[in-house]
Amino acid sequence: MVYGYIRVSSSDQNADRQLLAMRKRDVPESNLYIDKQSGKDFERPKYQCLMKRLKPGDLLYIVSIDRLGRNYEEVQEQWRVVTKEKGVDICVLDMPLLDTRNGKDLMGTFIADLVLQILSFVAQNERENIRQRQADGIAAAKARGVKFGRPPRPLPSDFGQIHQAWRDKKITLQQAAQACGMPAGTFYAKAVKLERRG
Repeated sequence: MVYGYIRVSSSDQNADRQLLAMRKRDVPESNLYIDKQSGKDFERPKYQCLMKRLKPGDLLYIVSIDRLGRNYEEVQEQWRVVTKEKGVDICVLDMPLLDTRNGKDLMGTFIADLVLQILSFVAQNERENIRQRQADGIAAAKARGVKFGRPPRPLPSDFGQIHQAWRDKKITLQQAAQACGMPAGTFYAKAVKLERRG
């Protein structure tokens, strides 16, 4: 049987390029497994389903090694499990040297292993670079005064009156919060903030 594994890092990313590559190899739609999550580990639902279906003699297509994963050691371990334990061939489409159907002699295996090590190292390194660039971007945005998260909801126009009624013990904290349409903890925090200001 011929299978294809596709991974994109998040649900809003597009898998069309990888799907097109699989269709060119005549991979049946029913044998395509698509995960939409990070490549940091192999705890991915569709990948786990694929692993249960693979049998000796099957062929697995992957567009590029970083679609398999981005963790150096885990990519190599999964490669070993698929090719050695399960007896399945892997073909990485954008790297012809990573096609286990070719070069099954000692030299071919050595070259494939070497290329795999280099590419899985590059994949992990890129993942770490992405994280660093993300952290740098967030830090730069915060330095410019960019606020992250949802903007706070404006206080109701009668917040001052409700707050005063609560402070005068005419209503309970729960009643005050309910009148403002917010949880009691939020009302209390906003009340304290208001008192500090004025």
